[in-house]
Amino acid sequence: MTTPRIGIVWNSSKTSREELEKGLAGAAESSGIDPVVEWFETAVDDPGYGAADAAITAGASVVVAAGGDGTVRLVAERVAEADDVDLAIAPLGTGNLLARNLEVPIGNLTAAFTRALTGTTRTIDLGWVTATINGDEQRHAFAVMAGFGIDAHMITETDDKLKDRAGWLAYVESLGRAVEASEVIGVMLTEPGKDPIEGTAHTLLIGNCGTVQGGITLLPDADPSDGELDILLLNADGIAGWLDTMRNMLWDNGLKKLLPGSADTAESSESTTHGRVTSLTIELAEPREFEVDGDVLGEVTRFGIEVQAGALRVR
Repeated sequence: MTTPRIGIVWNSSKTSREELEKGLAGAAESSGIDPVVEWFETAVDDPGYGAADAAITAGASVVVAAGGDGTVRLVAERVAEADDVDLAIAPLGTGNLLARNLEVPIGNLTAAFTRALTGTTRTIDLGWVTATINGDEQRHAFAVMAGFGIDAHMITETDDKLKDRAGWLAYVESLGRAVEASEVIGVMLTEPGKDPIEGTAHTLLIGNCGTVQGGITLLPDADPSDGELDILLLNADGIAGWLDTMRNMLWDNGLKKLLPGSADTAESSESTTHGRVTSLTIELAEPREFEVDGDVLGEVTRFGIEVQAGALRVR
């Protein structure tokens, strides 16, 4: 068997190298695999790209992103551009969203590193967003979810100290402020070759995966390997609108799906619209904060999204 070369891109604000080495040693002992390992620490001014590039240049066949969702996203973007390199995840963040959706063990570094050494490789898609942010044309990948509205406001409203103590539950504390900040505005959606669709919304989610913190599934049709992105447009306004949204999420696309003969695809309602696209252009009547995989990039008024099918190999 060829000795695997592992490059570990690690965020020192999330854990120590000693803890990572302990988890890796346990995985090597249990699997009987003794890899060649090199370490690449992220920096405040370069939270992932440079370290991932260095790991790939050093010849790693597997690059382990050891950190939160931001670290995973940046490393995934670079690994997707490389030949014959797999991504593995040692989840150390608050949400750990890609790890949750791919059922990578959370809270157990030995189990996570065992996946890196022995796990089956799965090919998944990546989403890409192109937008002008702070005057600059930017292009970013997302492995899980992107959008504006409640999700972005929850991130900006969440107290970092509380997040360190309470984990993803800190987002629940910020939910009320996020709802209050998410006003309904005009939006226009355009798919290539189709007429634009005008409407209103306070939240738009574009997902490669469907599950968020707490095991809540917002996009029940989302499959990270199907070559499409799922969208959810929310326009609830007032108590009646929010009650309709909750019913749609908890019943129409939740418990009801367990009943015999229920629809296989996500159901829309008066306040929720589900759809699937490979590319889409979105124009907003007012600027809104935009996030990708938990990182708020800044305000946007127009952005485009597209899927890169089969972009990434993940252990």
